Amino acid sequence: MCEGTIARSRAGFVQCGMIHGNMLTLSGLAKHYDSTPVFSDVSLSLAPGEFVALLGESGVGKSTLLNCIAGLDEADSGSVSIAGTPLKGLNDDARARLRREKLGFVFQAFHVLPHLTVAENVSLPLRLLHRADEGRVAAVLDAVGLAGLGGRHPAQLSGGQRQRVAIARAVVHAPGLILADEPTGNLDPVTAERVLAVLREQVHGAGAACLLVTHSVAAAQRADRVLRLTAQGIVTE
Repeated sequence: MCEGTIARSRAGFVQCGMIHGNMLTLSGLAKHYDSTPVFSDVSLSLAPGEFVALLGESGVGKSTLLNCIAGLDEADSGSVSIAGTPLKGLNDDARARLRREKLGFVFQAFHVLPHLTVAENVSLPLRLLHRADEGRVAAVLDAVGLAGLGGRHPAQLSGGQRQRVAIARAVVHAPGLILADEPTGNLDPVTAERVLAVLREQVHGAGAACLLVTHSVAAAQRADRVLRLTAQGIVTE
């Protein structure tokens, strides 16, 4: 076993390397839209190997928070650091490079590309890192229950299947940080448990950190910690 993280995952991929400190650190993060506050004073840290669920009422800004963490939206104040690298001061190219190398994002709206096959969608993070690996793509598709569907296009899939494509794409490159926005929202309980197992494997087996935004109490119960986002910040459940 490699020192610092790391074990073999059921999906057949491994992340090895020394990780020092927190994978994610938020300090005093706040966001407004015009004069309307969304959230304020959000502080949080995630260590490698930690799976944290974030609950909150609709409209409290959970998806906005994930976008701010990923550098896809700008907080009005506060700071975000990923694997020790502060987002503040990074230009667009540097932020994109940090996302490619360190981050896996499961979007609530999936954002799978309709003109690409399932396998091509899932392989995108690897190709962007010049690490194309058909075997790894096949293994992670099998892990989320989509074995044999790599040649289909998204239009030929159900909503739940497209969601699993998005999950596979988020973990295929063994990122250090996974941001998952309602990843089980369109899944039946059995399939939801299967994809949560994939996320847990990446966290507890490969040493990633995962922030899971969810309305599902059952999904939250699979996490190491459960937090709640409020307009005034984050509280422990």
